[in-house]
Amino acid sequence: MNRKLLFVFMSCLLIVALVGCSAPAPQAPAEEGGEEQKPAEQVFINIASGGTAGTYFPLAGGMADIWNKNIPGVNATAQSTGASVANINLLRDGEADVIMVQNDIAYYAANGTEMFEGDAYPALRGLCILYPETIQIVTLEGKGIDTVADLKGKRVAVGAAGSGTEANARQILEAAGITYDDITVQYLSFAEAANNLKDGNVDAAFVTAGHPTAAIQDIGAQHPVKLVVVEDDMADALIAKYPFYTKIIVPGGTYSGIDEDIKTVAVQAMLAIDADMDEDLAYNMLKTMYDNHDRMVAAHTTAGAKIKPETGLDGMGIELHPGAAKYFNK
Repeated sequence: MNRKLLFVFMSCLLIVALVGCSAPAPQAPAEEGGEEQKPAEQVFINIASGGTAGTYFPLAGGMADIWNKNIPGVNATAQSTGASVANINLLRDGEADVIMVQNDIAYYAANGTEMFEGDAYPALRGLCILYPETIQIVTLEGKGIDTVADLKGKRVAVGAAGSGTEANARQILEAAGITYDDITVQYLSFAEAANNLKDGNVDAAFVTAGHPTAAIQDIGAQHPVKLVVVEDDMADALIAKYPFYTKIIVPGGTYSGIDEDIKTVAVQAMLAIDADMDEDLAYNMLKTMYDNHDRMVAAHTTAGAKIKPETGLDGMGIELHPGAAKYFNK
């Protein structure tokens, strides 16, 4: 081959290579009889949960996993936070897209009462009720604490400052005729409260979470724990003033060394979103979560098992998002 022919041959090869590189990427095949499918638009969902020692965080991780695998284009992540009150503010500020929150705190925020006095969040919408959140008053054997009234004069962890747990603690103490002036208040998260109980720095702690709770199990692994009973008359008085509470029993055997059933009260854990969330996205989040119930159980055996569509509206005290209404009214 002479030099002229060789030049023409190499030029042709170069042109073919350039054409191949510039060709458009192949599209996903269209469904039979349908239009060509477009790539799903990327949607980032930040799920604000709670502390890593509580129930919210593992459940949020389960939700993120479900939504990432079952809703095209969704990129969901679980964020550890200060829980209910902090989550309301994260949602309002656009720093979270889905929040886990107590139904009482959601009610306060939507209506501008309690810690949201004069600072209502009218765009807050309910997605679903998840499971009962048990108010567990934890102490140790030998502390001389058998009733809520016995907390007077004690060092008590009431939850993180401004948290939903702290509101529950204040209201339950009030029902027993106790104010913060009557106790030594410690504003501690679940994990901090557990460590301080083990170290003898506090006498009792309020924990609002689905039972069993990791923080309490952690204490029981090293010390004999007790749960303080909330008697029926006190529960009735509490419910009369704060109707979002319900009576509940922590069954014997839930925690090591506690063989008898323990009467107490509960609020409800729920998912909330902003009114601006896309209706179809909200619907799909609910549908895929309920359709993958086994993944929620894997995230937290007890609380996950209670997340069912038939109880998804129990205790819903705020306006429902249209996507949620579409799901529950299907």
